[in-house]
Amino acid sequence: MDDAVDGPALDTAVEELVAPVTDTYDVDPEYDVSSGELPDDRFLDRELSWLRFNQRVLELAEDEDVPLLERVRFAAIFASNLDEFFMVRVAGLKRRIAAGVAVPGASRLQPRAVLEQIWSTTTVLMQRHAALFKDVLCPALAKEEIHVLRWADLAKDEQRRMKKLFKERIYPVLTPLAVDPAHPFPYISGLSLNLAVVVRNPSTGKEHFARVKVPPILERFIEVDAQRFVPLEDVIAAHLKPLFPGMHVTAVHTFRVTRNEDLEVEEDDAENLLTALETSLQRRRFGPPVRLEVEETMDTVVLEMLVNELGVHQAEVVRMPGPLDLRGLNDIADLDRAELKYPSFLPSTHPHLAEVESASPVDVFSSVRRRDVLLHHPYDSFSTSVQRFLEQAAADPSVLAIKQTLYRTSGDSPIIEALIDAAEAGKQVLVIVEIKARFDEGANIKWARKLEHAGCHVVYGLVGLKTHCKLSLVVRQEADGIRRYVHLGTGNYNPKTARMYEDLGILTTEERIAEDVGHLFNNLSGYARDPSYECLMVAPHSVRDGLVERIEREASYGDKGRIRIKVNALVDEAVTDALYRASRNGCRVQLLTRSICALRPGVPGLSETIEVRSVLGRFLEHSRIFWFDNDGDPEVWIGSADLMHRNLDRRVEVLVPVLAEHAVRELDRMLDTAFDPGTAAWHLGQDGVWTRKHLDEQGRPLVELQEWLIRYSTSRRRSLVT
Repeated sequence: MDDAVDGPALDTAVEELVAPVTDTYDVDPEYDVSSGELPDDRFLDRELSWLRFNQRVLELAEDEDVPLLERVRFAAIFASNLDEFFMVRVAGLKRRIAAGVAVPGASRLQPRAVLEQIWSTTTVLMQRHAALFKDVLCPALAKEEIHVLRWADLAKDEQRRMKKLFKERIYPVLTPLAVDPAHPFPYISGLSLNLAVVVRNPSTGKEHFARVKVPPILERFIEVDAQRFVPLEDVIAAHLKPLFPGMHVTAVHTFRVTRNEDLEVEEDDAENLLTALETSLQRRRFGPPVRLEVEETMDTVVLEMLVNELGVHQAEVVRMPGPLDLRGLNDIADLDRAELKYPSFLPSTHPHLAEVESASPVDVFSSVRRRDVLLHHPYDSFSTSVQRFLEQAAADPSVLAIKQTLYRTSGDSPIIEALIDAAEAGKQVLVIVEIKARFDEGANIKWARKLEHAGCHVVYGLVGLKTHCKLSLVVRQEADGIRRYVHLGTGNYNPKTARMYEDLGILTTEERIAEDVGHLFNNLSGYARDPSYECLMVAPHSVRDGLVERIEREASYGDKGRIRIKVNALVDEAVTDALYRASRNGCRVQLLTRSICALRPGVPGLSETIEVRSVLGRFLEHSRIFWFDNDGDPEVWIGSADLMHRNLDRRVEVLVPVLAEHAVRELDRMLDTAFDPGTAAWHLGQDGVWTRKHLDEQGRPLVELQEWLIRYSTSRRRSLVT
């Protein structure tokens, strides 16, 4: 489907909901270049830009050319994304407005106007999402003998089986909570699914309210029979009588609350950071509500009571057709139906690490001594490259020390185990653990403790800054002396997400880079505070200035200059203004942003030479690339930093130059394909609206970048120029 056109089965009552999200920006036909000043309305609002990103995710769920179970997964991702947006972005905006410190952002929109547009936009998108599930995905699944049913749709024998299941597995974990003068209204945890139950006392005729929480430890969709599912709350709602003996259940309604779950941690004393964070995690559960979702059948009396007791505004109430909370659709998407998913893809070992695939472990050290290795995950296997690098270092008696940053990793991470093995083998192991990685704080505290107990030196970074850079440094004793091996990447050291996230990394022994990385680790773990580096750009000191300097240099080449940038988000005003000035000077600018883009491309007199694209697909685009043609001698950087205030000012981020010619050629080939007119992508207009272009003029599919990269990775072993 193109331009977010709705599926044919959507109700006509919902057709108006599929119009593109629009802002209130007025687009001037042309700006005066001679003044040299940039116009005030040159920035798009970041929150509304993010909502357009999630709309693009929804469009993938609507796309009939996407395999069915992948569409179901995109529907689940949309729901999860929106939850986090409310928990963090909407909650933060509300908090600033309430405190009287909210000011217009770069887009010039007043904070309350932004909040109003957020609500009008998200309401439309949520209704569109619900209609897609009910009217399109469920019928399409049914045609494939996958049924997502409501209680009334079950056969009598299925209902009997569910009654037995309820008695044996569900009833024992339920806790009804009454609300009356002796029982205050219970605390409703964020994102929990709940039943609002109205019961009547037959002896007095008086009605009472109770709340039953849907247990999150049980399956969201219960498999009644082979590939026949029913929502857990439906099973509970049909069997409430045992919970309220002697009472008549007169009404049952589902509701869900989203709360402010962003953390505020006092970091004045770095030694007490763990304790402070653990305390803040406890407070997170009690954050104020920012959204109330209710089933559209909920009666007015019950809704008014929820609104009053929860302290939400009527504008924050969203009536939805059930079932609520479609994050659970991931369970449906996980079904073993290969014909309804993307074709299977198995990452291969990078040919510079092993010329032929083999069951024998890769010798990373000998390979990297020969040449730098540019890794592109998930196309290049993470387990046979980065993971193998650290496991080999842990087992190698010639390795003296390992230094590592960890931002997010999996609970059973082989990276953690390798570091523990290294420490237990007597190697010096330093781990910079960022325990403030949002929504992974609890897991990171757990693994920080485990690393400490194993003898690793664990440091929690710098006070006031998140350590977001992705670095590994291995110090090895070799015949000709000490050699340092370095991995610098754009993604986390997480073997699980490395199969789903698109990221880049470099393995190198380049001495200047290794010296800088060693210096940075000293800055992070000790009292060294020298922010100067020979090769690296390191935030918060030099990334923004370094990029602006290179943008301005490229702009000096006029129409012979070219800048290509791939990031998750572009918000920073200084970098954006530098790109505007480069465009005014005739420099060609190509931007590939996954989510937010505050820059307005294609505006006469301002950004005529700038194009902005977005690619979404089976893998989450996550790498960051900064390319400058540099008068025929390309200068290319990769790293961990997005172009946002938090990355450039409040995080330790690293950009590393790509020095090997073969690696530069690899990135050039990938960027050429990404910006080729024959490649499918969303294109950003000057009004902030994204237009999907994935068919040619004859209606034939354009090249999908990720599918092209899969094909390229499988053929590269034969064709890679060394």
